[in-house]
Amino acid sequence: MFRHKKYERSWFSLGFETLELIYHAGVRKMRKTHHNAVLGLVMAIVQALLMLMIMYFMMSLFGLRRIAVRGDFMLYVMSGVFMFMTHIKAIGAVAQAEGPTSAMMMHAPMNPIISIMGAALGSLYQQTLAAGVILFVYHAMWNPITIDEPVGMMGMYLLSWFTGVGIGMIFLSAMPWQPETVGILKTLYQRANVIASGKMVLANNLSPSRRDWFDWNPLFHTIDQARGFIFLNYTPRYTSYDYAIYCALVCVMIGLMAEFFTRQHASASWNKRN
Repeated sequence: MFRHKKYERSWFSLGFETLELIYHAGVRKMRKTHHNAVLGLVMAIVQALLMLMIMYFMMSLFGLRRIAVRGDFMLYVMSGVFMFMTHIKAIGAVAQAEGPTSAMMMHAPMNPIISIMGAALGSLYQQTLAAGVILFVYHAMWNPITIDEPVGMMGMYLLSWFTGVGIGMIFLSAMPWQPETVGILKTLYQRANVIASGKMVLANNLSPSRRDWFDWNPLFHTIDQARGFIFLNYTPRYTSYDYAIYCALVCVMIGLMAEFFTRQHASASWNKRN
């Protein structure tokens, strides 16, 4: 009499339920960082703004303005900073998503994939809002912005986020095995991307020996390709968004396989002290 009755449901209904779970997981992830949702969004805008100001003054101080694309220099800086912030924030959010030993996994139909998607989409929402607000204020108060191919630019922005999701999934799957080591490696990768992303330089202006320092990084390719879509006077010759797509897909597949393996072996008692 008290047994739970399982009702047959359509794939359409299950799809909507999954989307709802992803939405609530994303909201929960954002509110874990900041109890006030508005404050969390304001902090994302402030972080992006600070990064923009630092990069602007650094490039002006070291004379890098002369190697920038002919056009709006501030838009050139924004193109690199927004892609960089979206990438590293996606890595951080996914790597810190609820794992297989989390208490949230005890509540059906919650699972790690929903947690990953919620964290990734929450990060994308925050960074997109921050970029949109800053671009609007700059466009309205200082200098009108003109983007040559906005659809292509948006595609590179999403690809920067997607590559971050793939790399973050690898860190997430390795986290239960060695939390301290993986945490250090994640931080090192994020900090190294301040330089390795190549957001301060143009691939066309680099010599082959210097370009080899950045070619391995998918973010370098998406930033350079995005500048080709943003600026009429720049055509990328040495980067390819195909590389970033393949790199992201490979990272996602490795992350999914590693996460499945970890889920079969992870135990809540691993990190407990006697």
